[in-house]
Amino acid sequence: MSQQTPNHLAGQSSPYLLQHLYNPVDWYPWGEEAFSRARDDDKPIFLSIGYSACHWCHVMERESFESASIAVLLNDNFVSIKVDREELPDVDDVYMTFVQAYTGSGGWPLSAFLAPNLKPFFGGTYFPPGDNYGRPGFAHILTRIAELWKTERQQVLDNAEHISSTLCEQSAVAQPDGDIALETATLTAAGQELLDSFDRKWGGFGDAPKFPSAASIQILLREYQRTHDDNLLHAATHTLDCMAYGGMYDQLGGGFARYSVDDKWLVPHFEKMLYDNALLVAAYIEAWQVTGNIEYQRIVRETLDYILRDMTDDSGGFHAAEDADSEGVEGKFYVWDKSEIETVLDSESAELFTSFYGITAGGNFEGHNILNIPVPPSTFAASRDLTTDELWNRIGDARDKLMAVREQRVRPGKDHKVLTCWNGLMISAMARAAQVLDDDVYRVAAIRAAAFIRDTMTNDTGLLHVYCNGTARIPGYVDDYAAAALAFMDVYETDGDPAWLRTAAELIDSMIKRFWSAESSAFYLAEEAHSKLFLRSQPNYDGAVPAGNSLAAMALLRSSHFCDRSDYREIAVQVLRRNYDAMKTIPRGFMNLLLALDFHLYLPAEIAIIGDLQDEAAQALLRTVHERFLPSRLLAFADSANDQPLLHGKAMIDDKATAFVCRNFVCDKPTTEVQELARQLTSLTM
Repeated sequence: MSQQTPNHLAGQSSPYLLQHLYNPVDWYPWGEEAFSRARDDDKPIFLSIGYSACHWCHVMERESFESASIAVLLNDNFVSIKVDREELPDVDDVYMTFVQAYTGSGGWPLSAFLAPNLKPFFGGTYFPPGDNYGRPGFAHILTRIAELWKTERQQVLDNAEHISSTLCEQSAVAQPDGDIALETATLTAAGQELLDSFDRKWGGFGDAPKFPSAASIQILLREYQRTHDDNLLHAATHTLDCMAYGGMYDQLGGGFARYSVDDKWLVPHFEKMLYDNALLVAAYIEAWQVTGNIEYQRIVRETLDYILRDMTDDSGGFHAAEDADSEGVEGKFYVWDKSEIETVLDSESAELFTSFYGITAGGNFEGHNILNIPVPPSTFAASRDLTTDELWNRIGDARDKLMAVREQRVRPGKDHKVLTCWNGLMISAMARAAQVLDDDVYRVAAIRAAAFIRDTMTNDTGLLHVYCNGTARIPGYVDDYAAAALAFMDVYETDGDPAWLRTAAELIDSMIKRFWSAESSAFYLAEEAHSKLFLRSQPNYDGAVPAGNSLAAMALLRSSHFCDRSDYREIAVQVLRRNYDAMKTIPRGFMNLLLALDFHLYLPAEIAIIGDLQDEAAQALLRTVHERFLPSRLLAFADSANDQPLLHGKAMIDDKATAFVCRNFVCDKPTTEVQELARQLTSLTM
């Protein structure tokens, strides 16, 4: 049941919060108005945290937050606060830490009960309205907590104090030993752990549900390049193949869903997140460089084309997510009936299409079909006496017709927030694709989005976190600063404008000033004055999105070379040492930080190209660099020598575009020849 009068979420811009605007629950946004109300009314706080693309968040809203009887329980006994976890990740992080410690698991919707001083005393995730799914009913929980608040108030407050104190103690980490030796054996062991958990039949690591881990793929590719162990390459490419051919990949429109609920990558949780697609594009680009498999280039292009078509804001930034549900049904937008396809396509095309995508009359998902590719395209093409190109041309014509039909369906809801961190990840993906594929469309998109972050997502106080409905707001978090800095460095390696490097360095300087803790050798997630939380969290564990400390370490390391800043490198090494024991013990929780460790231990090649960048000779040298898998490399290029550290003192030979390849303070002979540059670059990987 919805009401006609809005609650206290009126005036918010978050699409997730606005979904709850007309709930009968008197929701407040996170802020002093709600906190004062709880203190003045002497009521506990019910905190609900979710995000717009979360399926079970929608379920709990329909079942509980639209229920008149549950709304009465909440409104009479609690001050209810709604939080968009993507807007306020520090709030989400603190209370998710609590719920995980309290229950042994976590997820969204997050449901927590707090004292008026914001310290938690009870929590969980999804609660059914009545006792169900082995969980206590939400109405029962509300009634019981309201009774405890009235009859055993002091015990509840004591529990909240004890819980918060324990979480603070657990978050404190001793200063790491400054003499810890960072060793390449840790990277080797991480690769081996991935092999040990590798699903040899269906790809991926571990059991269902299966989440994509782009960083795991990247670790495997780096270890393969050094060891030439085909098992490492197979684990990476088989996983990428299974994801690309499964239902988790949108076979019509491009782009990856959040995760697969089964071990075959067939049935997705249908929401699409910007960060997943950015990170996976980076992994598929690297796999294309290593293997030359044209299928990986296809996935990169289709995914980025989806982002440009469906997820790009008029401002040039990228939207956060698309929902799993449309018309109240999960996946309805994406699934097909065989009869529907046979109506749209001629009989020959329908037979080819349904055979290729595994479509049957009975379906593979609740009576409908999730498009997937059961047989690799090359094998299927050979069975039809077609070349792979001929197959894709025929399939492409059918896809275009079915896409036109799908576009007439009710689309899933879109979260049109533009988040700085996630945009940084996508800008990096676009820039890398522009380089490797030599594609001006992606180059223009990367530069435009980077300019938007630089020009619109900042004010006099610093970088901002979110842009929505024409307004940028909320002070930036550490991952915003780090991801934006990395994006600007990737854009610099795309267009050669040194202003991007200067802006990246300015962001890094500000990041250190705002978030760095020398005492704990880690970056805080949020500035000290940002929130009133009882715990100031430090993001160390990599999840679906790289942790702030992982992004910061990589940004510091890359910029230390670009800008010749040894102080940046020293801070990055402190972050690596602080987490080194954990990286060795549970490497899968630190895959992105392991990428930073890899970059640090295997010193990056510094490649400079001097010459007329409009000239084909200079472009040929650049293409030679871009097409090779050189994960630890930095590229600088300009028309002539300048004050940039990587370009200083370098000049053309015989007025020809000239390449310089250096590593570990040793430089190869400058060359004007593509073949010689290729030889030098190849020698870097031997």
